[in-house]
Amino acid sequence: MTKNLIWIFPDFVIVLNITFYENCVYASTKDFKEDQALIQDIAPHIFHNEYAEKEPQPDSTAIVIQDSAVLVREDKGEFSFPKYSQITPEDKKPIFLFTIDDIDYFWIDGMNITAPEGFHYSSRSLFRSLKPKYLAFAGLTALHLISWYQTNRFCGCCGRPLEHDHKERMLRCSYCSNMVYPRINPAVIVAVTNGSKLLMTKYAGREYTNYALVAGFTEIGESIEETVRREVMEETGIRVKNITYYKSQPWAMTSTLLMGFFCELDGDDTLHMDEEELSLAVWMERDEIIANDEDFSLTNEMICEFKNKLK
Repeated sequence: MTKNLIWIFPDFVIVLNITFYENCVYASTKDFKEDQALIQDIAPHIFHNEYAEKEPQPDSTAIVIQDSAVLVREDKGEFSFPKYSQITPEDKKPIFLFTIDDIDYFWIDGMNITAPEGFHYSSRSLFRSLKPKYLAFAGLTALHLISWYQTNRFCGCCGRPLEHDHKERMLRCSYCSNMVYPRINPAVIVAVTNGSKLLMTKYAGREYTNYALVAGFTEIGESIEETVRREVMEETGIRVKNITYYKSQPWAMTSTLLMGFFCELDGDDTLHMDEEELSLAVWMERDEIIANDEDFSLTNEMICEFKNKLK
């Protein structure tokens, strides 16, 4: 079922086209372009994350993990996962992850599973560069869930093995009744503006070496806005004001829900960089910024928003 939602303002009108499905919803616009979308923007494909107890079918998609590498086939800049019928699980119990459109995705432990002809085990970093994007989203989301399963085999209270719940996505201890849900870490991405300049950073000691924005995890007892102020101060030594929420993004690389904010410099613009967190912090003019139009990260989109004078 599709409906138009209309907001009428004094100087303009917003029309949003919404398509409703059972248990899910996605929004689309006429100028939607896959290359400009974030990782979770997979329309017209539909992502169903509701839990169910299912058995794999021959056409189900198998996410096979072996020593942190994932089983894929690559061809001319695109990739695919194997179908369940293409592998031999060898008595390994598949775990249902989610559904995209009408295809179910299952995790299968890749230990002792030989790659079928045409497939190989590859690093998860391929999801940042290969298409189709909806499969990249599927792969990253699967790795998020798989990591949670792998690191929660035993109860943190009594040490006994955890069991899969039959009604929801949860692990339960039958001895002490401890319940463990998927881990989602709240974090912020912060675009600090100073007139026509944007605060650009590079992380210290990480594999990712491109320009980024100030970022960090929310601590116990603080609001998201307080996280923004603290992270900017800790990493660069400046104060900010007029904090404005922009957009959110699930980021499976760190089991995180990222929340993006724009804010303005408040006071002195002298940077005092935390060298343990950052290798570079610099004010950069709009025309100096180089952004990747095909990067599906929230960070890159926010950088592009500023560069294109949308913020």
